Amino acid sequence: MDEIASIRSDVPYVDGSLRLRALIKTGMLRLTDLTHNPDRFFLAHRLLARHATSLGPGFWIRFTVQYNLFAGTVLGLGGPEQVAVLDEMQEKGELGCFGLTEKLAGVNSGLVVNTTMTWHDDKQQFLLDSPTEGSHKNWISQGLTADKCVVMADLRVKGKSFGPHAFLIDFRRDGKLLPGITIGDMGRKTIGNDLDNAWIAFDKMWFPKSALLDRYCTIDANNEYTVKVKGIRTMDMIGQRLFTGRVAVAQAALTFGKSLFETTKEYSDSKKCWAPAGGEPVLTEIPQLTDLYGEAEHEFGRLDAYLKWCEGKLSDCLVADEIPPVWLQDAIAVAKVSAVEETIAMCFRLKQDVGSFALMGDTGFEQMDFLQCCKFAEGDSRILMQKMTRDRLKAWNKKGKSGTELEQKMCADLSEALAQGGKNAWVENYRAVYDLAKLLMQQQVSSVIPQLTVGADPYKPKAAATLKDPYAKSKL
Repeated sequence: MDEIASIRSDVPYVDGSLRLRALIKTGMLRLTDLTHNPDRFFLAHRLLARHATSLGPGFWIRFTVQYNLFAGTVLGLGGPEQVAVLDEMQEKGELGCFGLTEKLAGVNSGLVVNTTMTWHDDKQQFLLDSPTEGSHKNWISQGLTADKCVVMADLRVKGKSFGPHAFLIDFRRDGKLLPGITIGDMGRKTIGNDLDNAWIAFDKMWFPKSALLDRYCTIDANNEYTVKVKGIRTMDMIGQRLFTGRVAVAQAALTFGKSLFETTKEYSDSKKCWAPAGGEPVLTEIPQLTDLYGEAEHEFGRLDAYLKWCEGKLSDCLVADEIPPVWLQDAIAVAKVSAVEETIAMCFRLKQDVGSFALMGDTGFEQMDFLQCCKFAEGDSRILMQKMTRDRLKAWNKKGKSGTELEQKMCADLSEALAQGGKNAWVENYRAVYDLAKLLMQQQVSSVIPQLTVGADPYKPKAAATLKDPYAKSKL
């Protein structure tokens, strides 16, 4: 595709933003396709990820911020008039950013939002403010070039906090930042410098009532905070972007890994080596490389098939406008951690075994920090693993001692250690915490993809006819 082939990474971030503006205006992928055509949304992410070994992560991250975090949040939380803004932005080629993370709330801190959005009855407006330096938005991709922003802020009405809510605000008008917004560049990075990452501060800015994404909540005529749909929490819908993002990130990591292995094997297949018995063996025939290539093909295939299954189940929920059930949320977390961590491990091993080729520029190895981005994006791998173990132990202690023999033993040992270890027991037993999470992830993937023929198209897995929803009988 010409639109993708022309993308470059050795350009200033302004040029990167102009490329995305042009791509948006083509309409090839609509800003509304996440819910209308989710298969196209995920396919577009995979296509771009194939170029990450040569381009780095910059444009892929810019793309997913635009289509998933920004537009996806408007789609999930916005009313009809707010969603219609996306079509206007598409025609103009306008960019958005997603203002969630803050200086004192990184990937290991959970969802902490100290930016405030306070409703004022007398003005019938919201006041947006960053009360401290720690509440400044941090590492906001596309934050130096965006026209609009979905900003996450603690909603306060009549002196009461209602927690993080999403607001759609103008960020620039006629190309100029709105008064009250201060931004700064996060600085040069190891990779992805064609992407702008910003810190953002808001200084007592007034916004109309329509800024609140109001599909599920509003400020009523009596100036009271009102929930429109019972049983739907705003935070649940904000979390939707984590689910789609986790699938996209996991697929991107695997796509990167497969691409790196493909190009490296092309080199090692043609690299002749000396042998004591004569002949002209090639580098691929070195035992550790032969074994690694086979192992990677199998593992990437299994995880690709599992991700395709997750994508299909999640797409059904997106089209039906439903929150994914808990078992699918858990399955997607497993997909994200398993795919990213396995790809990191495989690519690192490849780097150690292929020799000086890994030191050369333009081989893809110099872009491996893309996987570092994947590790922390849409939920840090370690935090997700701790949640898996906490949830499993809670179920094990309250709902009966189920699971495999090994799983039961690990749950019993860890539960006893936590009960006897005091307030620091979780930290002191962190290895057991992660080991249990690894076991749970292995069991989850195996329950969905029991068999896969090596070399088969991972998006048409041989075992497709036998796939079933995990947890159908288990209480895990």
